Amino acid sequence: MSRQPMSNADAGWLQMESDTNPMMISGFFEFDQPMNFDRLQASIEHRLLRFERFKQRIVSPRLSLRRYYWETDPHFELDSHLHRIALPAPGDLAVLKGVANDLASTPLDLTRPLWQFHLIEGYGETSVLFCRLHHAIADGIALMHVLLSLCDDSADAPWPTPQPVSKPQTAGLTATLLRPASLTLSAGQALVQEGVKTLRNPRRAVEMTQTAAGMARSVTRVTLMRPDTRSLLKGQLSVARHMAWSRPLPVDEVKAVGRAAGATINDVIISSLAGALQRYMADKGQNPDGVRMRAMMPVNLRPADESPEALGNRFGLYAPDLPMHITDPVQRLAAFKRTIDHLKHTPEGFVTRSIVEVCGMTPVEVERLVIRFFTSKTSVVITNVAGPRQRLYLAGNPIRQINFWVPQTAGLGLGVSIFSYMGAIVVGVMANGKLVPDPEAIVDAFEAEYAALQEAVGQAAPASAA
Repeated sequence: MSRQPMSNADAGWLQMESDTNPMMISGFFEFDQPMNFDRLQASIEHRLLRFERFKQRIVSPRLSLRRYYWETDPHFELDSHLHRIALPAPGDLAVLKGVANDLASTPLDLTRPLWQFHLIEGYGETSVLFCRLHHAIADGIALMHVLLSLCDDSADAPWPTPQPVSKPQTAGLTATLLRPASLTLSAGQALVQEGVKTLRNPRRAVEMTQTAAGMARSVTRVTLMRPDTRSLLKGQLSVARHMAWSRPLPVDEVKAVGRAAGATINDVIISSLAGALQRYMADKGQNPDGVRMRAMMPVNLRPADESPEALGNRFGLYAPDLPMHITDPVQRLAAFKRTIDHLKHTPEGFVTRSIVEVCGMTPVEVERLVIRFFTSKTSVVITNVAGPRQRLYLAGNPIRQINFWVPQTAGLGLGVSIFSYMGAIVVGVMANGKLVPDPEAIVDAFEAEYAALQEAVGQAAPASAA
């Protein structure tokens, strides 16, 4: 039976699993017409299952130096992971959200391969494919690549046929066991080499000192950050999860807003989100002026030459302050841009990734204490993934829209996902039902703040100007 050791980073995300925060990345494809189930099944069988990971379960042998392994499930059946759901009448958006909320609130079976697809039929005249994949398999970038590998560029693509099986994506037992040591040794070798070079070129000593100082500052900042204010967005969680999503925003339009203010698309979206959280809190009776709120933002650390099919978690985290005290949309955008631009020039992403990897080597109880300590310093998870610019087809069916939502960790109850497809950006909100029972209100506030920023920089959409 094929068995591969789980990486420390993947184990770290596995151990974050809890009843109130299942570590699932959820998403759905909305189609233009009803789905052909047989063709969908063939696409999943021949394209998804070529990735060995989707036929593997997690085991933890008692007498093992490693606590977790990926092992081929001898009882794997596709029917256990691909389901059909008939949407109850009237089959509208409200009913779809209800079903999606139930699926997002239901943990995956940890004794089986950690994924499930649900074809939701009867959504008006079309259908939706709802996907649930565990974070231990891979990060959002890798999983999105996997999902998009199911798709074609045209509706008349041939019927799916078997494709070459992907090679295992993890190293052997010895290599994995020695990974922490090898990294240390590599770092030591690099330091020796740098020392030799420094003797030849003393200017390098300054560069080395600056690098070490940057790492030290990042460790200090991450460790000593004060906890976020205990606002209505932080507190006791329930098992229920509620989701909402925005209208599609044209990428060119958002880019024009950013260009007018000297900012990026990401800056525009997140500063508008900060304004939305201001509005939401004020509407609920809490003054946001004195609230300290940080976001947990993943940053991609994959090597540029790494295969896009390599699974696993290869990202670090930034924790920028959200300018909750600024109401002017342009000033708020400028403040967030200064914050995130500074973090981009620090090694904070590598520091936080190392923390997750270390957690993956510790007992679950220890990791949860560490994670709880660090998540006390943030209030919301925000992630941004760029999707395909062209229209795609799944099982011959045109994809109208793609949405996804990220899991939260420990005591966090709010996650925001930014995804672009076919030249449009959709912002998805996943909220714990006990903290935020109405994520639609945050989406509405976001759209209002974005429109205010548009107008303030003189880039209002044509429809708004009419």
